[in-house]
Amino acid sequence: MTVPVVFFALFFAWPVVAIVGRGLKTADGWQWGRVGEVLGEPDILDVLWFTTWQALASTALTLLLALPAAYVFARLDFPGKQLLRAVVTVPFVLPTVVVGTAFLAMLGRGGLLDELWGVRLDTTVWAILLAHVFFNYAVVVRTVGGLWSQLDPRQEEAARVLGAGRFGAWRRVTLPALAPAVAAAALMVFLFTFTSFGVVQILGGPGYSTLEVEIYRQTAQFLDLPTAAVLTLVQFAAVGAILAVHAWTVRRRESALKLVDPAQTARRPGGPGQWALLGGVLLTVVVLILVPLGVLIERSLDGPDGYGFGYYRALQSAGESGGTFLVPPLEAVWNSLQYAVVATAIALLVGALAAAALTRRAGRLVRGFDALLMLPLGVSAVTVGFGFLITLNQPPLDLRTSWILVPLAQALVGVPFVVRTMLPVLRAVDGRLREAAAVLGASPLRAWREVDLPLVRRALLVAAGFAFAVSLGEFGATVFIARPDNPTLPVAVARLLGRAGDLNYGQAMALSTILMVVCAVSLLVLERVRPDRSVSGEF
Repeated sequence: MTVPVVFFALFFAWPVVAIVGRGLKTADGWQWGRVGEVLGEPDILDVLWFTTWQALASTALTLLLALPAAYVFARLDFPGKQLLRAVVTVPFVLPTVVVGTAFLAMLGRGGLLDELWGVRLDTTVWAILLAHVFFNYAVVVRTVGGLWSQLDPRQEEAARVLGAGRFGAWRRVTLPALAPAVAAAALMVFLFTFTSFGVVQILGGPGYSTLEVEIYRQTAQFLDLPTAAVLTLVQFAAVGAILAVHAWTVRRRESALKLVDPAQTARRPGGPGQWALLGGVLLTVVVLILVPLGVLIERSLDGPDGYGFGYYRALQSAGESGGTFLVPPLEAVWNSLQYAVVATAIALLVGALAAAALTRRAGRLVRGFDALLMLPLGVSAVTVGFGFLITLNQPPLDLRTSWILVPLAQALVGVPFVVRTMLPVLRAVDGRLREAAAVLGASPLRAWREVDLPLVRRALLVAAGFAFAVSLGEFGATVFIARPDNPTLPVAVARLLGRAGDLNYGQAMALSTILMVVCAVSLLVLERVRPDRSVSGEF
């Protein structure tokens, strides 16, 4: 528990507290009266209401569309499954500004819907909701599907033999077992949509604003740091309350489960019902995910002289022209891969230690730390980024010029995914197996290696995939700390989009397409890595 506590204290709590202090503390002391003044403003109350209800609607819509896909990936075996799983995860790593622009090209003036049917959805809440589902579809598919694939289907079959119908057996046997994973996925989706920034700013127009957007406006546009600090505290308190309720309710419903090798549970689709479900999921993936990604590719190839690779060639020399980059933007690909690998290693180390500690210990303090681990997903990335700059600038932690600063910021977002992915599986492991290993003389480390690791290896790979993906796409904090000579892919894309001109826009689309391909290839490689079936198959 020591390593996770120190990590979060140094790289999360300290920067956030420092930023809030800058906003609310003056020479005369803390200005707590400012909290009531800000919360009494009607415009701020409207922002709070919209932030909450759009997050609830986005979460419900994502669960509705993604849970059938979680079943398909967990229980059905079909050609192209690994490739499709990687494709589903790609949207999750794309910068919000890129996805917002892609959906604007489809739903806005002159977009796909406007050209085909004369329909525009930009500046409406529907555009925001669809973009949020696009982002978070993979969260539900991989988090719920990862556990679902390891549930023994014979338990549900036994209930049907005893007279339960198909739906009744699923509701009484499988659904309770999946409840912790579903709750974890819903929590992550809610936190991401509750703190949504780029999507709302681009698609919502001036009529819609979340807390994250308002914090950015108050900080960057109005230079009102006290108001931004109050909104950060409100966001922090809301997320903390949600996490506390989540930890209390989920903990009461968790139980030991019989986990099996995922290879034993997947079968070829049988019957018209399963084939229809598979077809419906494939259609959803095409409309919801492939079409927006196709828009990115089409825009990256549509140059002033017709379709071609002109924008891609321009990426190799853009840094020499000066102004936007000190290096060619194409170098951002290599920078992002290096940062993501280091960030993934940090996230796996901290997250795995935290998950193991939460599994084997109880008490209010441990449950409180469980909720604390999720706070980086619910606190403004703008706050964290500025916090890094004003806190990690003095010995012994003077890291402003160090390359490790970027992976540390990325790992902060990756750790919650590692914990939430591994925790349901770890808590499902029967504790008597560990006790038996201890009785036979195994040390705690050997018991973990021989008992827990074979059962959670699949979840560990899923967690690694998530950590790598979010590290590749992290933008909010990285944009403040990435050095000009070492930009990441999302930062490079944002800088190109922020400059006028078709050439900059086309290069942004080309770089976004490269990011999409890099993520898809990386995830596909990860999907081909399988646990040792000779070990995991024994349980």
